[in-house]
Amino acid sequence: MAKGKQKQGRGRAAEPISAQVAGGLAELVPDRDRPRGRTLLIDRAPQSHVDLDDPAHLEFAYQRRIGHIADLAAPPGRPVQALHLGGGAFTLARYIAATRPRSTQQIVEIDAPLVRFIRAELPLDSSWRIRVRGGDAREGLAKVPDGWADLIIADVFGGARTPAHLTSTEFAAEVRRALRPGGFYVANLADGPPLAHLKAQIATVRTVFPELCLTADPAVLRGKRFGNAVLLASDRELPVAELTRRAATDPNQGRVEHGRALADFTGGATPVTDATARPSPVPPPSVFE
Repeated sequence: MAKGKQKQGRGRAAEPISAQVAGGLAELVPDRDRPRGRTLLIDRAPQSHVDLDDPAHLEFAYQRRIGHIADLAAPPGRPVQALHLGGGAFTLARYIAATRPRSTQQIVEIDAPLVRFIRAELPLDSSWRIRVRGGDAREGLAKVPDGWADLIIADVFGGARTPAHLTSTEFAAEVRRALRPGGFYVANLADGPPLAHLKAQIATVRTVFPELCLTADPAVLRGKRFGNAVLLASDRELPVAELTRRAATDPNQGRVEHGRALADFTGGATPVTDATARPSPVPPPSVFE
């Protein structure tokens, strides 16, 4: 399945490994600073990072921001039921398994060859309660029982874009159905100036959830560059103060918008429905350089 794989002799550095998957060319590139760390790229676009020796390590800033939310979804160490829409290298599922032992998790990933590649090269610990399901994220979400999840994480990209049918009010309503009362919905959103997609997504999710906050690099929020923003939504009060503290002390310092500031940021953006939904914007080539 994979090509370019070589056996490692004693003292020999690991070699990149690649395989053709449904989404393009998948590559696992060794991390020079972590002996068993690997970065997953698909068609040169970075997707995930995994350290098999330390599954609690989150290399990418946006994944650390989601990790902060996962830390606050329940009391420390308490198991949760988590649903991951989009699998990548299963980085966040590994993180939750390491930080919240005995958690029950489901991953929905449409790219079956990618799942096989990751399972072979970056295997999951057999003791973790993680089930990987193949198929479309929205169809997988529809199979989740009402109120099953404490945490739902949407991190779905096809060709570096979030599919349109995962951006609508109908999709957000389905997320809320699958969440228990007080559960957290987290969405990784990618956008650049003028941030029309990001603002529309905030307006869309707000039609379903009463409490929202957004965390991202300040340059992204100012519309200075293309990047990731993490949206958190719930039907309960959010831990904004603690998220703000964590974002401010992160190696890639972030900012949290909430309440009036988030409403002002969103402006007059219109919610998206299934009838009007479009994929997220195409990232500029400079993002991958």
